[in-house]
Amino acid sequence: MMEKDKECLLSMLDSKGFTIFITFTITLIVIRVIYVIHRSGKPMRPKTSKPVSTLIVLGSGGHTAEMLNLLSVLQRGRFAPRYYIAAATDNLSLQKARMFENSTNDETGVATAEFMQIYRSREVGQSYISSALTTSIAIAHALWLMIKIRPQVILCNGPGTCFPLCLIAFLFKIVGIKWPFIFYVESIARVKKLSLCGLLLYKLRIADQFYVQWPQLQQKYHRALYVGCLM
Repeated sequence: MMEKDKECLLSMLDSKGFTIFITFTITLIVIRVIYVIHRSGKPMRPKTSKPVSTLIVLGSGGHTAEMLNLLSVLQRGRFAPRYYIAAATDNLSLQKARMFENSTNDETGVATAEFMQIYRSREVGQSYISSALTTSIAIAHALWLMIKIRPQVILCNGPGTCFPLCLIAFLFKIVGIKWPFIFYVESIARVKKLSLCGLLLYKLRIADQFYVQWPQLQQKYHRALYVGCLM
């Protein structure tokens, strides 16, 4: 009887200890997530004047044109090296980015741009059931790219390919691997409501700075910053 009681007591202690450990771990994760969300809304304050490695997400249609127009007014020497990423089926966007880089060489004359492709989370018209698999593949690919690049800044403006990358960047912040600063500029085509990607980044508080180009959107989404039309 004594041995059975002892075994029962040890079993209870082990179970209780495991429960305490799990509870403690979950609590730490929740606290870390809250801290990351709170800090993510703060303006970027670089510790040094050195250039910051920048990931630029391109998209088909007008997304790439808007992004390149935005880049043309930035101090590009401040954002280097630059990593351009487009969907695996979007060769035209990368071609435009190469032309843009060739037409605006850095003062140093050193190549500061690389061009990459990523799997799409979902193709236009693809069913939601099959998109679950493609999204998983896209997230795995995004993880590999983010580990390889480890950008300090991410610039995106709405293509679906940016969501897996931004999600991985947010997880990096939680784990403490890196703190990529995410700038999201909603497309000028979005006048009354956000795109699906923009809505996810806004609602989940993944973006550090969220910009819109129409005052109607800023009135509806109060954490967004209205910057006027950038095109």
